[in-house]
Amino acid sequence: MNGDTPQPSGPDHDAPPDHDQDRAFLGLLTVISLAFAWILWPFYSAVLWGVVIAILFAPLHAWCLQRWRGKRNRAALLTLLVILLAVMLPLALVSAALVQESMAMVAKVQSGEFNPARYFEQMLGVVPDWLSRWLRRLGLGSLAQLQVKFNAWVASGGKLIAEQALGIGQNTFEFIVHFFITLYLAFFLLRDGTAIKARIGRAIPLKAHHRVALFDKFATVIRATVKGNVLVAATQGALGGLAFWFLDVHGALLWAVLMALLSLLPAVGAGLVWLPVALYFLATGEMASGVGLIAYGVLVIGLVDNLLRPLLVGKDTKLPDYLVLISTLGGMAIFGLNGFVIGPVIAALFIAAWDLYSSGR
Repeated sequence: MNGDTPQPSGPDHDAPPDHDQDRAFLGLLTVISLAFAWILWPFYSAVLWGVVIAILFAPLHAWCLQRWRGKRNRAALLTLLVILLAVMLPLALVSAALVQESMAMVAKVQSGEFNPARYFEQMLGVVPDWLSRWLRRLGLGSLAQLQVKFNAWVASGGKLIAEQALGIGQNTFEFIVHFFITLYLAFFLLRDGTAIKARIGRAIPLKAHHRVALFDKFATVIRATVKGNVLVAATQGALGGLAFWFLDVHGALLWAVLMALLSLLPAVGAGLVWLPVALYFLATGEMASGVGLIAYGVLVIGLVDNLLRPLLVGKDTKLPDYLVLISTLGGMAIFGLNGFVIGPVIAALFIAAWDLYSSGR
């Protein structure tokens, strides 16, 4: 015996109980996770589109990976190259043409060649009396009143455009950073997507079949929402712009892009643009143009929305049309343009999670 005090061989008696340790660790995990989300929040848009790109082009990456026998870096780089050439480059060219057309439209308005107030006055001469009285209550019953309103709109709109242009100029570096983060993240998600998905799955405290169901629903909704909405928007915008060009409407490309953006809203969409133009043609006596544009809008542009959107969006997401509309509007109200993806994804995961809970009770 050396006289030393014997040490206990059991567990540490000074340690807190297991349930206290679990609560403390869960609290620490929550705080760290929220802090991490807070750090990423300024770049949430770049992260979102990096994930979207990786999900959309995963089949192409898988084909490249199979062709190059598991060379993951080369396959991911080739996939990004295809994305740049097939998606980014056409988008940049359309954006450049849109800027030129917008500047030309502003010049026409300033020179008086394009005067919406005069067109509105022409319409006032043929509208029914009840509609004319209603417009007068709104302060839009005469050319002078409309001119005042229009000048105010132009002034406020010009100020807003100037502020946005200044912001774009000041935030060019920020845009480049977001663009780089998107592509950089998409590269690693494409290259290591399977491992990342497995690691996230292991960290989620759910049954294996529940994890698989939620992951599949997330990927399905992303693909359906982005591919479906973008395809519908591009098709409706192109068809509407083609009709406006044929009818010699000022700024056909500008109106085509506006119709494409509005087409992201189910059941509303491009009709907010082509219908007022058709009514103007009817009011000014151009019956053939007005009737033709209405028929074209309903039977061609509208048919695209009625056929393609349920087929590409509603069918794959298994969401009813009214829920797609509400979630899209709500998502865009909160997250801006990104909301047309985020809104339906949240709605679909909400339905899927409750279905899994109900079936597992």
